[in-house]
Amino acid sequence: MSKRDYYEVLELSKSASAEEIKKAYRKMAIKFHPDKNPGDKEAEEKFKEAAEAYEILSDDNKRARYDQYGHAGVGGNGGFGGGGGGFGGGMNMEDIFSQFGDIFGGHFGGGGGFGGGGQQQVKGSNLRIRIKLNLEEMVNGTQKTLKVKKMKTAPGATSKTCPTCNGSGVQLKVMNTMFGQMQTQTTCGTCQGIGKVADKIPAGANAQGLIKDEEEITINIPAGARDGIQLNVRGKGNDAPFGGIPGDLLVIVEEEVDQVIKREGDNLHQELYISFAEASLGTKREIPTVGGKVKITIEPGTQSGKILRLAGKGLPSIDSYGKGDMFIHINVWTPQKLTKEQKDFFEKQMSSGEMVAEPSGKEKTFFDKVKDLFN
Repeated sequence: MSKRDYYEVLELSKSASAEEIKKAYRKMAIKFHPDKNPGDKEAEEKFKEAAEAYEILSDDNKRARYDQYGHAGVGGNGGFGGGGGGFGGGMNMEDIFSQFGDIFGGHFGGGGGFGGGGQQQVKGSNLRIRIKLNLEEMVNGTQKTLKVKKMKTAPGATSKTCPTCNGSGVQLKVMNTMFGQMQTQTTCGTCQGIGKVADKIPAGANAQGLIKDEEEITINIPAGARDGIQLNVRGKGNDAPFGGIPGDLLVIVEEEVDQVIKREGDNLHQELYISFAEASLGTKREIPTVGGKVKITIEPGTQSGKILRLAGKGLPSIDSYGKGDMFIHINVWTPQKLTKEQKDFFEKQMSSGEMVAEPSGKEKTFFDKVKDLFN
C-alpha cells in the first residue's frame, strides 16, 4: 500500500511554515490520540501517520530531501521502518509520545496512557438502569436510593504482575527489513493490556476476581428532568479487574403517566369540567398542580373550550432558569339525564326565547385559542 503525501496527511501546502506544521500536527495528534479513541485501530494508524509526517517535515534537512526525492529520500516506503532517515531504526509509540514534549509542553509525555511503555488504565463496564418518576418528582427534583446488582471485586481476590509483559501491558517485536529494523508494539495477549493477572481467585468469582453483588446507590435527580434523559453517576458501575477504575451507572428517566395532568415540553395541561350553572353564574374551583392545589376563578358566562393560563405553574426548564405554564382547558358538561323539574325548566326557557345561542361575534375561534397558547 503506497504511503500518503506528508503534506496531505497534515492538510498543509508545501509552502507551510514551521509554525503551521507544528499547529497542524498538534490538531491531528489531539484528534486521533489513542486516549480519545480507545480500541480504534484506524485512529491509531492516523495518529502514527501524523507523527511520521511531523517527524520529517519539522526537520529542515529531512524536509528538503523529502521535497526533492519524496518518500525514497527519507527512508523508502517501509511504514515506520527505513534506515535512511524518517522513522528509521524502529521508531515505536514511545518515540512518538516523546515528541509531545515540544508540541504539548510535556502533557502527553511517554510512559502513560496508550502505548507509552506503561500499562493501560483499565475501566470497568458501565451499567444502565431505568427509573420511573412522577410529575412532582420531575418538577422539584428528588433523591432515590436503589439496590443495584453489579460486578464487584471479590473479598480476598489478589493479582500479580503479568509474567509475559512484566507489567507493561504491551509486547514488543523487532523485525528485520530491507530498510533496517522495525519495532512494533502490540497489546499483551496474556493480560490484555492490563499489566496484571489473577493470583488468588475466591470461590464464586470469575477469572478476573469479580463477583456479582448488590449495592445501595443514592441517585440525585435534578429539578426539571425530562422523560428519556440520561444521568451519569460516575464510578458506580461495574468494578474493574485488579484495582482499575470502576465504570459508570447510566440512569435513564421514565415519566409515569399522570391521569389528570398531561405534559407538553415544560408546559402542563389539564381538563376541567364545570356544570352549565357554574359556567353561567361563575364559580371558584380548587385544582391540583405539581406544586400543590391552587384556587382558580371561573368568570360568569364562561364558554366551553376557554383556556386559562397559570403562569409559572409548569416545569422548570433543565436548560435555563425559566418555568413553563399550566393551561386549564374548560369544558362545560352537558347532563345526559334530567329530572322532570330540570326538563320543565329548560323547556320553559327555550319556549320563551330567553336562553338561546347568541354569539356576540367576539368569541375566539379554535385557531385563535391555539395562537394564544404561543403568545
